[in-house]
Amino acid sequence: MSLAGVSCLVTGAGGFLGQRIVRLLLEEEKELAEIRTLDKAFSYEARRNFTNFKGQTVVKMLEGDIRDATFLDSACQGVSLVIHTASIIDTLGLVEKQLLWEVNVTGTQLLLDACVHSNVQHFIYTSTIEVTGPNCRGDPICNGDEDTAYKSTSGFPYAQSKRLAETTVLKANGQALKDGGIFLTCALRSMYIFGEESPFLQNHLDKSLLNKNVYLRFSRKEALVNPVYVGNIAWAHIQVAKALRNPEKAKHIKGHFYYISDDTPHMSYADLNYELTKELGFGIEPHLPMPLMMLYYFALLLEVVSFLLRPFVKYIPSTNRHLVILLNTQFTFSYRKAWRDFGYVPRYKWKEAKQRTSQWIASVIPQRREYLKNKAA
Repeated sequence: MSLAGVSCLVTGAGGFLGQRIVRLLLEEEKELAEIRTLDKAFSYEARRNFTNFKGQTVVKMLEGDIRDATFLDSACQGVSLVIHTASIIDTLGLVEKQLLWEVNVTGTQLLLDACVHSNVQHFIYTSTIEVTGPNCRGDPICNGDEDTAYKSTSGFPYAQSKRLAETTVLKANGQALKDGGIFLTCALRSMYIFGEESPFLQNHLDKSLLNKNVYLRFSRKEALVNPVYVGNIAWAHIQVAKALRNPEKAKHIKGHFYYISDDTPHMSYADLNYELTKELGFGIEPHLPMPLMMLYYFALLLEVVSFLLRPFVKYIPSTNRHLVILLNTQFTFSYRKAWRDFGYVPRYKWKEAKQRTSQWIASVIPQRREYLKNKAA
């Protein structure tokens, strides 16, 4: 199946993943009728990438708030496919819980309502591995899949908001549309995403540059995870979008979630940073700054201090218990079901993904050094 003649709306299209999805759609689905890119604001680079496209597909840029129901109704008119990547990602608690809920949960519900009102046929939600866990006990999973039993107990606001939004999306599957059609939805639970333009990789790079080109050791070497390259998670969205147009495949996909990973070697989060830059002369600290249990209680202490200071000043600790557990728990998943149900096969092998990402990191090092130098001045 192809997406020929389809009008597609991509939310969060100005973001790290959203831009890559739009780029792949334009490159691979040349007979798309239209792509509407939606975000609160677009960077200069994003605008240049979208407006400089030379092809048959019409590209429209829509700036607006995911919490604006009227704006969403207008954006969905005449669209048959929605890829919803827009969300606030917050692992430290920097964002007020109300705003996190309004964007991630309420915004998703408003978008679903607009889709049903506008007879949108297919809806793909970008979920996250944090919907699953790790839980507050740090129970590990090795090569899990969609049928792996796991008690998710994380009370961290970001994980809660994504879990509730995903549940809302999957429950919306099967709603009757006014034109006689049926609304079909699914969700892709992505592993941690790395690749060119990653804001997380850039943040870790900055810290290493300040530490004399040595990455901080924030996760144990044995806390294996399987990150996914941005080009592969973007490719999975396109593969499932095409499969949903096939009635036989859609029977197996609709109303379900899928883990999306690739052939990136299993390693800790900290060791991924090192692996991507070791050939550029970077190193990594050999051990955690303190034993793991002590680190956990240190994070708890920081949370208590933050709570006590709340009436007087907003203090956001540099770490928290949720982050300590997340970064130090073995948590790996297979993409077997995605391959079986909609033919997902990673488009980029690890060697190419690593090379592309490393080249991007090398290209931004001079400007990051200059930025950090000016910031300290």
